[in-house]
Amino acid sequence: MHHVTANGAVIPALGFGTFRMPGPDVVKIVPHALKVGFRHVDTAQIYGNEAEVGEAIGKSGVARGDVFLTTKVWVANYKHDAFIKSVDESLKKLKTDYVDLLLLHWPNDAVSLAEQIGALNEVKEAGKVRHIGVSNFNTDLMAEAVELSKAPLVTNQIEYHPYLNQDVVIAAAKKAGMSVTGYYGMADGKVFSDSVLKDIAARHRKSVAQIVLRWLVQQEGIIALSKTVGEARAAENFAIFDFALTEGEMAAIHGLAEADGRVVSPEGLAPVWDKTA
Repeated sequence: MHHVTANGAVIPALGFGTFRMPGPDVVKIVPHALKVGFRHVDTAQIYGNEAEVGEAIGKSGVARGDVFLTTKVWVANYKHDAFIKSVDESLKKLKTDYVDLLLLHWPNDAVSLAEQIGALNEVKEAGKVRHIGVSNFNTDLMAEAVELSKAPLVTNQIEYHPYLNQDVVIAAAKKAGMSVTGYYGMADGKVFSDSVLKDIAARHRKSVAQIVLRWLVQQEGIIALSKTVGEARAAENFAIFDFALTEGEMAAIHGLAEADGRVVSPEGLAPVWDKTA
């Protein structure tokens, strides 16, 4: 495992995500993921599984202080009082008195960004969260958030996979001292039938998933989220630190980017995305 350092935060470069993961699956797989070496777990209020994530970490045998835990405030909770209350509820469900990273889940212009960022800073100052950041922000919103925030922002969690060029956002994050956390690395399964990725995987005697995760974490300042409910796959996804991709292989994977490669863009939540490089 290696770590990404961003504005004072030291974040495990490979995280275990729990998006669309039912509670019973979380309770079963998260302790196993921690057993095979994961030390970064990602959840969110809207996932509806924070309580199970808390239970799973508690029964894993891994000390809470050794797990980097991320959750996200849902857009309906961005008004100040609702925000503070929702964070307290998240902590209760997660069975912890702090989270390592708290993110704004999506932009929501129904509440001023100043109010959202103010609440983020308030819970940080109260010791309820160690680090703060954003998710699904474009570069304009990132810049505004950085300007508004008293405490440094440490990441922007965005969709990132071989078919989506995120150079513009990554460059803006780097300039602000922030990391980028990539989700949907497997592009909703599209990577598994890709001949370029399959050839690189065969060369390294690794799976396509391992190649994609390695491609992500081998980029400076990038954190990758992986997700599975299978024990063997969880162990496989973690086994990406014993090899490296060549410059040519990295470039070949970058070359798979498409003009319309974005998978996640929910109406009513998605901002105006930056044009790709």
